Amino acid sequence: MGTVVEPDEALARAPDERSRARLGAEGFEPLDERHPHLPALVARQDLRGTESQLLKEFDLFRSEFKTQIELLRGELITELKRNRNIVLMWLIPLMFAQVGAMAALVKLL
Repeated sequence: MGTVVEPDEALARAPDERSRARLGAEGFEPLDERHPHLPALVARQDLRGTESQLLKEFDLFRSEFKTQIELLRGELITELKRNRNIVLMWLIPLMFAQVGAMAALVKLL
C-alpha cells in the first residue's frame, strides 16, 4: 500500500462487506505497528473532563467531611459537659467531707 489511492481502489473492488471490513482492518495494521502507544494516548478534553469530575467529587467529599467533623465536635462538647458535671457532682461533696474531717482533726488537737 504505497499510496492512498490503492486502498481506496481495493475497497471499491471488494466483492462483499466482509472483504471490505478485512481490507479496512488491514489498513490500520501498519498504523498500529508504527505507533503502538496511540491507544494509550488521552486527549486533553478527556483530561479536562476527568479533572472537573474529580474536583466535583473532592468538593463533595470535603463538604461531607466538614459535616462529619461538626457532628463529632458537637458530640465531643456534649460528652465533655456531661463529664464535667459528673466530676463536680463528686468533687463538691468530697470537698465538704474533707473540710469536715479537717475541722474534726483540729477539734481533737
